[in-house]
Amino acid sequence: MAHLLVVESWVGSMSRLLPRALREGGHHFTFLTRDLHHYLRSAPEGTGHPLLTARNVVTAPTNEVDALLVQVERLHDALRFDGVVTSCDYYLPVAARIAGRLGLPGPSPEAMENACRKDATRRVLAAAGVPGPQFAVCADRREAEAAARDLGYPLVVKPVDLCAGMLVRRVDGPEQLAEACEALADSPYNARGQRRAPHILLEELLRGPEVSVETVTRGGVAHVVGVTDKSIGGAPAFVETGHMFPAALSPADLDAATATAVRAGAALGLDDVVAHTEIKLTAEGPRVVEVNPRPAGNRITELVRHVTGIDLAAACIDVALGREPDLRRRDTGLRSAAIGFLVPDGTGTLTSVEGADGLRDADGVLEVQLAEAGRTVEAPDSNNAYLGHLMAGDADGLGARDRVASLLAGVRPLVVRS
Repeated sequence: MAHLLVVESWVGSMSRLLPRALREGGHHFTFLTRDLHHYLRSAPEGTGHPLLTARNVVTAPTNEVDALLVQVERLHDALRFDGVVTSCDYYLPVAARIAGRLGLPGPSPEAMENACRKDATRRVLAAAGVPGPQFAVCADRREAEAAARDLGYPLVVKPVDLCAGMLVRRVDGPEQLAEACEALADSPYNARGQRRAPHILLEELLRGPEVSVETVTRGGVAHVVGVTDKSIGGAPAFVETGHMFPAALSPADLDAATATAVRAGAALGLDDVVAHTEIKLTAEGPRVVEVNPRPAGNRITELVRHVTGIDLAAACIDVALGREPDLRRRDTGLRSAAIGFLVPDGTGTLTSVEGADGLRDADGVLEVQLAEAGRTVEAPDSNNAYLGHLMAGDADGLGARDRVASLLAGVRPLVVRS
């Protein structure tokens, strides 16, 4: 049994999957947070929040790294930690720095910082010759306008340090670029109260299907667990509307995507991490969209587990403890699993979800989660706007995505417009 320090977490999927993996592995954990109410206000699915199964819950200045390191050293003297983890992107570099300070296993803080900053990722990958889009990093709107003239429209505008597709926009001309830059300037802090870098990342719009490569790197060896396909909607935003594992790719595309993801991780120096690398399969070959040095979100980890038996949350814990993760594939009875998300088409208040009766009992369904009536419906401009999801599996082949699409075709959120 090991004792892990968990530094903050997302409130959604990984807040359940990480504690589950800890429990099933026979471990216990201390949970470190600057604001416990952030978690109490949104216990998933109406249950007691699984993060509160922690042996200890400690309030600490997780946004003030120097003070945090001093407090964590004192905690380590008293409680003795064997590893440090987080599921929240905004604290991945912090967790790496804590592990380094305590002499515990973990990735390089520099590698994590470069992977978590989209501008740094672009520079590192470009220097290493890993293919990606043409890009420019701009200090302000004026620089962005000049860079856009050089790159040419259409472009993608991104913040350098947000996640879940927040404030990522396609722009087709100067007016849309100005609006996107203004939206970034109007959001100086992230959801955890951390001040954002003001830089603006402009990227060439990549065309082609998008996939993600799920890897586990331990001791300098990258293990490819598989490739997930992704569907994107919500233009001009980029909202993930569904996934299937494994992706229905040709052997050539599969090899190209995985090789590119492994090269990207190596260029960034990522080791002792579970990673989720997003790739566009363009006509010119695979191009890296971004590298996420943590298990995939949006229930992709559960798709992988349903098909292969591999638990990527457990692998995340193992590498944090300096242990070899169990990546043996098992026959689960499923050949593919897919998820589709209910994405609203406007704002207002949810009154009901039409056509949901009987979904849970339908053939092949693995999960159904739907928002409750009365919820405020926000603009569908990021992966935070979902009104629910449906997951299904296929025992015979790669039919899970079609099964999910068929079931969701009859489901419609009813929203009273605001």
